[in-house]
Amino acid sequence: MTAPLVLSIDIGSSTVRSAIVDGAGTVVASARVARFDAVSGVEFVPETLWSDVVTTALSLPDEAREAVVAMGIAGHVGTVFVDEEGVSVGPGRGWADSAGVDLIREAAGDELSSLLRETGRPIVSGGAGAAFLALRHVDPAMAERVSQVLTPKDFIVARLTGRSSTDRTSAAYSGLSAVADGEWSAKMIALAGLTPAQLPDQRTATDVVGTVTSDIARELGLADGVVVVAGATDGSAGAAFVLRNRDDLIADIAGTTDVLLRITPDPVTVPAGAVVNPYPLGGFSVGGPTGATGGALTRWSSLLGLESVTDAAKLIESANERIGPGAGGLVIDPSLSGARFPYWRAGRAGAVYGQRDEHRVEHFLLAAAEGAAHVVRDGVDALDPGGTATLILAGGAARSLTLAQLRANVLGRTIEVCEEPDVTILGAALLAFDGAGVDVTQFGRKGRRSVIQPHPASADAYESLHLTWRTELGLAG
Repeated sequence: MTAPLVLSIDIGSSTVRSAIVDGAGTVVASARVARFDAVSGVEFVPETLWSDVVTTALSLPDEAREAVVAMGIAGHVGTVFVDEEGVSVGPGRGWADSAGVDLIREAAGDELSSLLRETGRPIVSGGAGAAFLALRHVDPAMAERVSQVLTPKDFIVARLTGRSSTDRTSAAYSGLSAVADGEWSAKMIALAGLTPAQLPDQRTATDVVGTVTSDIARELGLADGVVVVAGATDGSAGAAFVLRNRDDLIADIAGTTDVLLRITPDPVTVPAGAVVNPYPLGGFSVGGPTGATGGALTRWSSLLGLESVTDAAKLIESANERIGPGAGGLVIDPSLSGARFPYWRAGRAGAVYGQRDEHRVEHFLLAAAEGAAHVVRDGVDALDPGGTATLILAGGAARSLTLAQLRANVLGRTIEVCEEPDVTILGAALLAFDGAGVDVTQFGRKGRRSVIQPHPASADAYESLHLTWRTELGLAG
């Protein structure tokens, strides 16, 4: 009998990836396609997203697809409005979309603080409720066509199964969920001008939503009866793979944004500025997305004529000893799409400080990487002020020893680096196997982790540079 396989899909802001994963956590085959409509994090084209999912799935080997028994999907935070036929209404809204925030605040009035506590949010920063209010404000006729409010991941699940649903983590990011109860907030739904019927049922991440419809199964070359689980947001799925159920660890899932996450038993008493979400494997987590940390380094690499962040890391490594900590006095604020956890300043823009004639390409790259690491440090310190938790770095920055070492130096912490390059893919696969009833006790346990210690001299330098960086950006105090 052929061992069961799952089809795992990672919907990121810059790429869509599909992979066949076996029960041990090995990626048997994978494919990806670049997304050019979603890189801003503000909006995207939902129908193009579906096309990208189909393209990547069909790029996988026929025989592997035929052995798939379950599907798991992880996706970036965002909103997709659909009509009664499941067709998208207007553009999809991305994780950086802040349209309608002022409208939600105005509608909440004196109840805003209590509603934020109920929804586990430190501030109103966006989400489905704000997006719908904005749509109704600028195009009432289009808003009238909206039958269901989904996330990008839920949109794909609905196309696959013909059923609308969401997981509780994604529901929390909508800003419309009473997080501790795992149910929609009646007050927030009313404030947003929505009805309960327009919101899908909330499920746990491993719950089976349904099976792939026969038409879609034929289109994707899948066998009949493939189950699809509810899935999770991309950062939360990656964290589930990295952390499992350990609350003595902090996950840093690095990508366009760094998602910082720590498991907590208490959804009420949380660190200042932290988002509270249901955790995909049960319980709750605190933390949040930092903003465009990795995205800022990617942008600077492109602006300076480099083909990739890998090339940028090589330049930083070659010039590191000559430049040293502090990038020769050059400071970069990576807030290209506003500052999120732990600052929550939606209107903040990226900036360069201290530029002088002697600064070259490598100075800008180092300053961008340092800026991202300083933001992550503030987030990690908020989640673990005592410095006792171990930080697990996975994703983008973990793929470069230079960038990982820089993180350790800036944070002044020992870092464990997860050397598995596809933690979100594996997180979605873990949820799929679990939902399909397959034992996941040993799933991905053979993955390698390396330990990086901060260099004492560099860590000492960054201790004072961190305060300087915070002062320069107006974050001190």
